[in-house]
Amino acid sequence: AILTAAVLGAVAALPSTASAGLLVQSAASCDPQPTSRPFAPWGDSRNYVLAPGGSFESGAPGWQLNGASVVTGNETFYVGGRTHSKSLRLDPGETATSPEICVGLEHPVIRVFAKNNRLLLSTLTVEVIVRTSLGLKLAVPIGVVLPRGSWKPTPAFLVVANLLPLLPGDYTPVAFRFRAVGLGSWWIDDFYVDPRRRI
Repeated sequence: AILTAAVLGAVAALPSTASAGLLVQSAASCDPQPTSRPFAPWGDSRNYVLAPGGSFESGAPGWQLNGASVVTGNETFYVGGRTHSKSLRLDPGETATSPEICVGLEHPVIRVFAKNNRLLLSTLTVEVIVRTSLGLKLAVPIGVVLPRGSWKPTPAFLVVANLLPLLPGDYTPVAFRFRAVGLGSWWIDDFYVDPRRRI
């Protein structure tokens, strides 16, 4: 929390633009997308949008993979459909960075399904990567997933960067980076963003 506050404080000190506050406004797409409630069985009734390439059924288009790879084996709840059969594997030290996603004040959280191979000395870290109005990229930690031997949804991680645009209706592009830390391997699947839009 201290590190996040320090990073946000540093960003707040940067010059702002008229249209998007502290960050650049353009993103791959800010258009409303169809929503679903994939985490309803776990008491989360939020509407979510599937992140770009977030099901990994067509590989990992637009993702930056540093050793990570798409493999056979879907999360066991099949929230995206019974025909799904892929997930993303990250071995120790490997990272996977999503395509940029448009977020604003109404995009508060993200969630994903994850599991590892039960090694206690293993975590999955999640960062949001923001771009300042000067074109600099900053990685802000937003969550850690603890060891789990079977597929489970992660907690809802606060995006944090969605608070940086100054006004409702301002949007900024961010990416999310997943990293396998420690000795174990991790698998992730069905990565969702809560848009707080009712379509």
